Amino acid sequence: MKAKMLNSLEFIFKFALSVVIILLIGIVWKYIVFAKTDLSTDDKEFKKEFNENYSIYAVPLPDKLVFAGEEVPLEYYDVFESLDREFLVNTYWQSQTMLFIKRANKYFPIIEKILKKNGVPDDFKYLALAESGLTNAVSPAGAKGYWQLLEPTAKKYGLRINKYVDERYNLEKSTEAACKYLKDAYKVFDNWTLAAASYNVGMGALKKSMEKQGETSYYNLHLNKETARYVYRVLAIKYILENPEKFGFHFRKKDLYHYPAYKIVKVDSSIQDLSAFAHQMGTNLKVLKDLNPWLISDKLIVTDSIGYEIKIPKTRMFFAENKHRQIKINSNDTTTSSSSNAEINTVASDSLSLTKDSLLMN
Repeated sequence: MKAKMLNSLEFIFKFALSVVIILLIGIVWKYIVFAKTDLSTDDKEFKKEFNENYSIYAVPLPDKLVFAGEEVPLEYYDVFESLDREFLVNTYWQSQTMLFIKRANKYFPIIEKILKKNGVPDDFKYLALAESGLTNAVSPAGAKGYWQLLEPTAKKYGLRINKYVDERYNLEKSTEAACKYLKDAYKVFDNWTLAAASYNVGMGALKKSMEKQGETSYYNLHLNKETARYVYRVLAIKYILENPEKFGFHFRKKDLYHYPAYKIVKVDSSIQDLSAFAHQMGTNLKVLKDLNPWLISDKLIVTDSIGYEIKIPKTRMFFAENKHRQIKINSNDTTTSSSSNAEINTVASDSLSLTKDSLLMN
């Protein structure tokens, strides 16, 4: 009898032990397999905070908007919706719009002077920004440069394009060419908004659409998707850049880009090695091409009597308020950034027999 009781107790003990072991294994298994799907207290708090604080807001549009002195009919529902789309895209694509703001500070002063000289409204500087982001972009159709000019149009308005140079990448000259186009377009349409639209679709195509539809306003035309968005995109970029803080863009003066100080070297004969030329000018090929992106080869062959003007940096300096980091290109040049003070030096460069002394400020 005693033996039976001992056997029973032993059985019960073993059974209980087995149950405990199974339960422990189950707990461990649950922790290993399912722990990743359970939110920890920290995760739950983070999710709660995210849900309570993260918000996306509709963008309030201005009550009035003009382009080149011409009022936008915001009272039309389709105009309002088209404009709203571009405001949303350019407000919430924050990285791109911040780069627009930074680059505008660098390039707009140059563009503004050329627009003013040619009698083209200042608002057209935003067209260049919408076209290329103020970079030397290349479109699938082959349009190039800051103003995205196609080769036939560029040549029509006086830009030189060959295997050594492409002046669509020259900011000043391509802006001059764009001004000529826009002035021609204004003569055709007697309206700057339509001139802007024609920059995207072409004067002939826009005129044909107007005649076919019996309309004289851009805002009443049924156009291809790209041109239908085009002017609205320019308008949105213009208003956001004019009022950045209203759209959540905050920056300091030192955060913006600035055009480097440079001098101009006039070249009237060929340069067989641009790297050697750059070194002789006290710089390097990278910086030389950054300031002169229209130089598209490793050499420059002059084929006419006009020659070329090459920008040579005075310093490779980055300015930030009153402090700066500086890598000097020329030990005698410490001039601060001001492209309007560019020094002119005439250079005959057949044998690259140039000296840095000949380029110093007089």
